[in-house]
Amino acid sequence: MKKKSLFFGYLMIFPGCLFIAVFMLIPLFMLVFKSFFHDGGGFTLANYWEIFQSTYFQQVLVRSLKLSILSTAVCAVLGFPTAYYIAKYSRQKGMLMAFAVFPMFTSPVIRSFSWMVLLGKKGIVNSFFVSTGLTAKPISLLYNEISITIGFIQLFLPLMILSLIGVMENIPEDLNLAAGSLGATRMGTFRHVVLPLSIPGLVTGCVLVFTGCLTAYTTPQLLGGTDTRVLATVIYQYAMSLGDWTQASVVAVVMIVITICVSTIINGISRRLNPTI
Repeated sequence: MKKKSLFFGYLMIFPGCLFIAVFMLIPLFMLVFKSFFHDGGGFTLANYWEIFQSTYFQQVLVRSLKLSILSTAVCAVLGFPTAYYIAKYSRQKGMLMAFAVFPMFTSPVIRSFSWMVLLGKKGIVNSFFVSTGLTAKPISLLYNEISITIGFIQLFLPLMILSLIGVMENIPEDLNLAAGSLGATRMGTFRHVVLPLSIPGLVTGCVLVFTGCLTAYTTPQLLGGTDTRVLATVIYQYAMSLGDWTQASVVAVVMIVITICVSTIINGISRRLNPTI
């Protein structure tokens, strides 16, 4: 009986595994394989050496990491209190969660164009600055790192909020009451009870936001312009503009390795802060 149920289970997951293997794993292996070979040549690391020697790529890599880390940190700072309020104090939890998720139903292209209207030199933000006397003339808020960061935060903040809400809802209220009965203040209860138990959701949210920021293409392409390149836009530039698929493969592999390393580091830090994870 157990063998039949086991066989039936394997049979059920086979189509999904086959789909993932054909459309994800095999192309990924081909991508990695191509990055280690010159056209018509043998195995070499020259592709990686060449691209890491490029000052342009170094600047793009540092910028991509900086923007991704900054956006992730801001999303964590903004998302944590928002999720805590929705999970513990709000009477309209469903409606607030719907508001948090609603921006995800809008295309990143539309959201990016909306920020272009708001942040342009004749946009609402600059008009407000000039009319209130904060600036004498419109300032450049588009096609730079500021506009990309704003776009990232607006794009991925819902992921952080939803990741935290799912964990905070499962924190027993009895623990807060017990901490209060033992003399802990609200801040002490938050620091020693809520924060440690929320770390799994924070880790999940940070990984999702960082990965999304590092691999995003539409937002930095529209809000960053041609002068503020990131890894995703460089891949497009190599592949579609220059026709250099080998270098595009190298950048893609570098992006994958960075994502895996950062996810491992975040998980390692979370285990130190909360050994029960």
